[in-house]
Amino acid sequence: MAKSSADDSELRRACEAAIEGTKQKIVISIRVVKTLGTWGKASKLGRQMAKPRVLAISTKAKSQRTKAFLRVLKYSNGGVLEPAKIYKLKHLSKVEVATNDPSGCTFTLGFDNLRNHSVAPPQWTMRNIDDRNRLLLSILNICKDVLGRLPKVVGVDVVEMALWAKENTPAVSTHDNQADGATFESSANETELKVNVEKELVSQAEEEDMEALLGTYIMGISQAEAFSERLKRELQALEAANVHAILESEPLIDEVLQGLEAASNCVEDMDEWLGMFNVKLRHMREDIESIEIRNNKLEMQSVNNKTLIEELDKLLEQLNIPSEYSAFLTGDSFDEAQMLQNIEACEWLTGALRGFEVSNIDPTYAKMRAFKEKRGELQILKSTFVRRASEFLRNYFATFVDFMMNDKNYFSQRGQLKRPDHADLRYKCRTYARLLQHLKILDKNCLGPLKKAYCCSLNLLLRREAREFANELRASTKTSRNPTGWLEGSTGSGQNVNSADSSTVSDAYAKLLTVFIPLMVDESSFFAHFMCFEVPTLDGNKSGYNDGANDDDDLGIADIDENDSKSSTCLSSVELAALNESLQDLLDGIQEDFYAVVDWAYKIDPLCCISMHGTTERYLSGQKADAARFVRLLLGDLESRISMLFSRFVDEASHQIERSERNVRQSVLPYIPRFATLATRMEQYIAGQSRDLVDQAYTKFVSIMFVTLEKLAQTEPKYADIFLIENYAAFQNSLYDLANVVPTLAKFYHQASEAYEQSCTRHISMIIYYQFERLFQFARRIEDLILSNVSPEEIPFQLGLSKVDFRKMLRSSLSGMDKSIAAMYKKLQKNLTSEELLPSLWDKCKKDFVDKYDSFVQLCAKIYPAESVPSTAELRELLASM
Repeated sequence: MAKSSADDSELRRACEAAIEGTKQKIVISIRVVKTLGTWGKASKLGRQMAKPRVLAISTKAKSQRTKAFLRVLKYSNGGVLEPAKIYKLKHLSKVEVATNDPSGCTFTLGFDNLRNHSVAPPQWTMRNIDDRNRLLLSILNICKDVLGRLPKVVGVDVVEMALWAKENTPAVSTHDNQADGATFESSANETELKVNVEKELVSQAEEEDMEALLGTYIMGISQAEAFSERLKRELQALEAANVHAILESEPLIDEVLQGLEAASNCVEDMDEWLGMFNVKLRHMREDIESIEIRNNKLEMQSVNNKTLIEELDKLLEQLNIPSEYSAFLTGDSFDEAQMLQNIEACEWLTGALRGFEVSNIDPTYAKMRAFKEKRGELQILKSTFVRRASEFLRNYFATFVDFMMNDKNYFSQRGQLKRPDHADLRYKCRTYARLLQHLKILDKNCLGPLKKAYCCSLNLLLRREAREFANELRASTKTSRNPTGWLEGSTGSGQNVNSADSSTVSDAYAKLLTVFIPLMVDESSFFAHFMCFEVPTLDGNKSGYNDGANDDDDLGIADIDENDSKSSTCLSSVELAALNESLQDLLDGIQEDFYAVVDWAYKIDPLCCISMHGTTERYLSGQKADAARFVRLLLGDLESRISMLFSRFVDEASHQIERSERNVRQSVLPYIPRFATLATRMEQYIAGQSRDLVDQAYTKFVSIMFVTLEKLAQTEPKYADIFLIENYAAFQNSLYDLANVVPTLAKFYHQASEAYEQSCTRHISMIIYYQFERLFQFARRIEDLILSNVSPEEIPFQLGLSKVDFRKMLRSSLSGMDKSIAAMYKKLQKNLTSEELLPSLWDKCKKDFVDKYDSFVQLCAKIYPAESVPSTAELRELLASM
């Protein structure tokens, strides 16, 4: 017989590892196969859906009680057991062995706390009957000992299980571990649990009593014929005893029959009486039902009549048009004093029209002629009122703007900059804000002409205010009439005057934006709210221009329709397009005055573009609202125009650099110090995002400067290095301070420093080779032979490189060394026009000469070891003494 998985110590350890950390102890673990069953009917075993599982019973000891669990473990992809499900045994209500399995190895466990009782519990199939009995006995024993009760057992004989437990008690214990001889602590517990189950089903005392009783009675079962005759005799004796007892009880039976007859007569009499009473009660019940029916009909009729009267009263009230409202709806008086009555009439008309909508009334009423006629009358009232109110508002907007246009005190005048003030206009408009909201509710199409009229009227006012303000701003700004080119002419006092001009011009542009950008934003926001566009309210403090016109309560439309106001504050694409078109009509044309100020500032000083660009970018970054789209476009156009003008200035200056010519009297090109002055001024104007604009200009200027410098240096190759040295040095000296704070200039500073070092190296090498040409040519010939793989020992035997030639070369080159060095100094000083560069160049010349001579000495010691050559230290002493 195969070993049972309940005795598998490896399986037990795997289960304990799977539930490690839960403080639970494995009592028994056994391998099973899980299949799906069906409630209420036998089903074939789902072998095609069979899944290997491990059932384990675990316990957890508490302070006063013990908890028992049934764990289902499954195999992971790596063949390791992992917990799948856990059931509490205290909820186990039924253990049922499947009848459709002939082997009897399949059973189900029913729990009373399952949420979905429509799904059948899974079926568990064992390998054999012994494994099934071993698991079920363990469950029953734990339920009795730990929980104090037994679940219902169906499909299995408990006595048979008890007898099986008695026969298989030794096999239940866990086998010893042959590896180390140790015995699992759970073996004794399992044996005790299974024996306890047997004792619970048939106790030892009961078994002994049954054996004693059976022993006292000799049944003779082994002799079949004798036993059969004995049973016949006992049956005949019992039948005779029963007949004798019946004969003795005959008088008693007679008395009982008499009593039954008397009782039957009483029952018949009672049945007649009850029949009579039933007939009378049925008649009474029918009478009461008819009375109740008539009463209910009367009550229903009374309630219906009352409800009908109430509905008719409401209908009459709904059909009635109050005379006070009718007078205002049909009249043409829209004065400020009567606006409250007009608003009340609008509210009544709106409510009445809403009440006559098909969705708000009973379908029966909608077909009534009175309703149709009254609806038509209300539509006529609405059309009349909307037409007259729209005509009044169009005329009102034009009239009030004409009044402001004719009053010069509203605009800037000579010697006086006037900040636009629209407080009176907005106060007047707020009076009719609620009327516009009701007009939108009554007829959305009527707002189109009103928006056009408002935008056209206010556009004239805004354009004139901007024109007068810009003209007076330019007239009041004092500037010089002869601006100086930055990269041409002298760098005298003209640029100082221009610096003051640039500051005032930049301030003038900033003042224009400070006044009109917030004004246009506020006007756009006021227009959007005034004309009933669903846009968020702008904060006046953010725009910088607040005259109290940005509050919904100031407009007087905050409480018109709470449901509408809560619906959505986001504009649809159609509404947003309509708003942008209206804002275009409202503010179009005002940009020309901004362009004029920008062009005027550029003509005075192109460097103003830097500060104007930063100011524009700062305002542009603050305009995020839907109502500020035109302002964003205007600022974007201004930014593009300023960038274009500044690029024009950079291009013109670059062309001036390219047209530069080399002057015999002036070794340093004039645009180098002028560029330093220009860069200093440009840094003073940087603000916000202008850094990128200035860095691009620096890059173009310096790139063209370096290219032009190299091109001019090639016009006289003999003095090219001297020319480059002096100009690169001048570039570094003039931009030293700015390069420490400007990364872009620092990059070009290092580029100029590298070019300076290269030019110095070339020029000094030329001087050294010119003065000691024979010495270094001799060394170069030796180096060429070494590179040609000629050994040092063979070089003294080459033509022109013998020791005699070497001594002649030393005498001719090193005799009068002090005079040769003095000649080098004079040659370096002769062509250099910048005296401050001479010390550093001479120091570099001495260092390079010493390095070259040291290389020569080392080469001679390798080729001509026996010859005497003056050391490098002697040369250093000679140079130090001069």
